[in-house]
Amino acid sequence: MGKQDSDVKASNLSFEDFKKIVLEDFKLVNESRQASLLGRKEVLTGKAKFGIFGDGKELAQIAMSKVFKNGDFRSGYYRDQTFMLSINAITLQQWFAGLYGHTDISAEPMSAGRQMGGHFATHSLNDDGSFKALKDQKNSSSDISPTGSQMPRLLGLAYASHFYKINKDLHNAPFNTYSNKGNEVAFGTIGDASTSEGLFWETINAAGVLQVPMLISVWDDGHGISVPKKYQTTKESISEVLKGFQRENGGKGYEIFKTKGWDYAHLCETYEKAIKVCREEHVPVLVHVEEVTQPQGHSTSGSHERYKSKERLQWEIDFDCVKQMRDWIINNALANEEELNKIEEDAKEAVKNAKNAAWTDYLTPIKNEVAEVSSLFDEIGGDAILSIKKELQSIKEPIRREIHVAVKSVLRLTVNSNSSAREKLVNWLEASRIQNNERFSSYLYSQSSKQVKNIASKAVEYNDDKQMDGREILRDNFDAILSKYPEVMIFGEDSGKIGGVNQGLEGLQAKFGEHRVFDTGIREATIMGQAIGLAMRGLRPIAEIQYLDYLLYALQLMSDDLATVQWRTKGKQKAPVIIRTRGHRLEGVWHSGSPMGMIVHACRGINICVPRNMTIASGFYNTLLEADEPALVIEPLNGYRLKEKQPGNFGAYKTPLGIPEVLTNGTDITVVSYGSTIRVAQEAIKNLEKYGISVELIDLQTLIPFDIHHSIVESVKKTNRLLVLDEDVSGGASSYILQKIVEEQGAYQFLDSAPLTLASKDHRPAYGSDGDYFSKPNSDDVFDTIYNLMSEVNPNQFPKIY
Repeated sequence: MGKQDSDVKASNLSFEDFKKIVLEDFKLVNESRQASLLGRKEVLTGKAKFGIFGDGKELAQIAMSKVFKNGDFRSGYYRDQTFMLSINAITLQQWFAGLYGHTDISAEPMSAGRQMGGHFATHSLNDDGSFKALKDQKNSSSDISPTGSQMPRLLGLAYASHFYKINKDLHNAPFNTYSNKGNEVAFGTIGDASTSEGLFWETINAAGVLQVPMLISVWDDGHGISVPKKYQTTKESISEVLKGFQRENGGKGYEIFKTKGWDYAHLCETYEKAIKVCREEHVPVLVHVEEVTQPQGHSTSGSHERYKSKERLQWEIDFDCVKQMRDWIINNALANEEELNKIEEDAKEAVKNAKNAAWTDYLTPIKNEVAEVSSLFDEIGGDAILSIKKELQSIKEPIRREIHVAVKSVLRLTVNSNSSAREKLVNWLEASRIQNNERFSSYLYSQSSKQVKNIASKAVEYNDDKQMDGREILRDNFDAILSKYPEVMIFGEDSGKIGGVNQGLEGLQAKFGEHRVFDTGIREATIMGQAIGLAMRGLRPIAEIQYLDYLLYALQLMSDDLATVQWRTKGKQKAPVIIRTRGHRLEGVWHSGSPMGMIVHACRGINICVPRNMTIASGFYNTLLEADEPALVIEPLNGYRLKEKQPGNFGAYKTPLGIPEVLTNGTDITVVSYGSTIRVAQEAIKNLEKYGISVELIDLQTLIPFDIHHSIVESVKKTNRLLVLDEDVSGGASSYILQKIVEEQGAYQFLDSAPLTLASKDHRPAYGSDGDYFSKPNSDDVFDTIYNLMSEVNPNQFPKIY
């Protein structure tokens, strides 16, 4: 741990200008530090729920902010408060509003109280859901807590610059508002311990292969909570481990820089060098910021005195970056003690005022609600009611939960009253429910004019009865898409040169170029992250995951990042990614999975399309490209070589989402299924007809959204029986489907028999045709299940077969 370099370099600046910049930086460093200190107190007093702060990293973030330009993007770490303050993306008052969880997006612009403090975001969208001119503002993608998860998205944000640079079709309107011909850098930040995550390593490798303008800063304070880096990183240094990625002799790779978190001059110099390489040469850069301190420990959940030695704690005091900057300023005669004391005192006052203003703004509307319901309590009257009112008013700093508890208590006590005063309170509760739904639950999906349900469907047109393979339908439709949308690119494992493992992209790389249809490495998480970052920058990626089973490698990103983007920014960011994969019924444990329950439950916020053939699948792609929501399309794996009629309007027909299709009309039982299992049901139905059993078969087509017009219950009203056929495990997607139909649509009241599910075995599908037959529902299983049900209803007409 060495001494600070006191050499001052400030080319093209007068001494007075340089001094002004330094003192402004010192002011901001102190304000950010005081915010951390006061923020911790707010948590410990109960005003805020949890605190995780950026103290110790102030100088490094100041230095990084100096090279961050309009159009650049950040994909960062929940300790980057100084950076966000420095680029004027937030104010101190807004930072405190985030700590309190203020639900007003204007008061707390990062997430409207939906994320804990320290999770930052800028606004990429206008109020109507359209993109702002991203190239004219400094941008931060919305942070997430799972460590390392910001890295895959960072790859996509950086790759977008590469795509904008080489795709000349995007250099003019309307695309030139998103990027200045790819001149933007994507900045990533991560704590040193989190570089142990696989997501970090996958991103590092992918960025090195792709050679994209990505600048990663690693804040290294020597620990991951209590675990020192000797247990985290080989050689105890991420930059040492990554030396093999260093560029040599003009070849591909990284530029790697090392600096110290307390050395203001060297930090500024390092970032100037790093950004020059990154922005001008379009190559990835890593800045390892060592000897960072963490004055208050990891978070408000614990004390670092429990795991740091006395020597380490003393070193952190001595090499605290605020203290070191103060000493450096004095040593270089940029200010005296009195001037610095004044700056420090002013910083404390500014932070205290910002905190008080934020708390007042947060608390005032809640107190107004207390006054409103108290007035309604007075109208109802009665000792018990007034006692509840008194108790509510005695709460010095109320929250909305306490108001609702009081209101519901009053309404329960007055359940037998029909007074107008009580009716007013009921109306207040309903209005508040609507308001709180908007505060906490809005924007899980798009609320713009381009939301999926607003995209008008368009039928397939057929010129003749010519047949073609399903894969050829996909190929010709993707051809039309790529011709129509210059912002679309399709990528994944084997997607480029050979056109996909099932040739759904055959010949398209040769026609449209390697920048539009391309191969990736075997790296599902960063395929997903690459797509998320691209979509956040106004592009329309179609990311291919080779098989549905492999989606599990990307599921965490889908669930924690993609599915929550609109929700966690309250509609101020979006990433309309289209994920293409193929699944169900193929031989082999790892190529025949159908984990649909897992996907549906993990990915609320993403549309889930499960087409039975490739015409429907391609229609989904056409619909989704007119919408602005993310979606997963699972093509039926055994349908690529099956013949379908050749559409005459490729790229134009649009399959609606959330609209099931009745494939056969029947009167005895409603069978609901999707995807490849539809053909299994159709085979069984032909045999059931021979025994006089009439089946109404419904293809869901999408699991999210689910039957938006509640059409399935209309079928159950007619048949009075229900079977859900699914090739997930028992209780997998079938439980979700049953809940939607029986509970949400109220089908329970029309059933004359218990609703049934028929699913796969709970083990993975065994290999081979027999493995498929005995592991997943087959046509015999469907026949037997339905026949046995009808035998229970009418044993004389349908005697037991076996």
